[in-house]
Amino acid sequence: MKYLIVGLGNIGAEYDATRHNIGFDVADAFVIKHGGSFKLERHAYVAEVKWKGKQFVVIKPTTYMNLSGKAVKYWMDKEKIPVENMLVIVDEIALPIETIRVRASGSHAGHNGLRDIQEVLGTPAYPRLRFGIGNDFPKGRQVEFVLGKWRSDELPYVKDKILKSVEVIESFAATGIERTMNTYNK
Repeated sequence: MKYLIVGLGNIGAEYDATRHNIGFDVADAFVIKHGGSFKLERHAYVAEVKWKGKQFVVIKPTTYMNLSGKAVKYWMDKEKIPVENMLVIVDEIALPIETIRVRASGSHAGHNGLRDIQEVLGTPAYPRLRFGIGNDFPKGRQVEFVLGKWRSDELPYVKDKILKSVEVIESFAATGIERTMNTYNK
């Protein structure tokens, strides 16, 4: 079985360790845990790792968040991976910092990366892991918050949830989306 793991974020040092790049951070943690490394290829940084007889193609799109669908479609087609074997990891402002949510499908909920993937694929029916970043910002400051660095009081939650998200990826491949949702959406 082959899986496409998509960590959403923006390339460039100015986006490193920001809330909006948590998809990249989770992808990095998964690849490091399984002894892989990324290399720059078409539309993405790409790593291939194996775990329990399963093959993972992990991408961090270089197309910037708002054009993520281009990289997703390219790598799905190139690797011949069906949409149900793809998991997109994304920041979620509507979830508290302590929370992750796994879904088999759903709306883009205003997230530009998910919106573009949905438009390019022509369907909202693809698995995703929403990583809660909270919404602790003054009115009118959402962009600064999302593109901002984690506060020191948030880091323990973030580190714990990155490890939990790596477990979600493994569970998704080992037991499927339904059992993964039942286990991790508590």
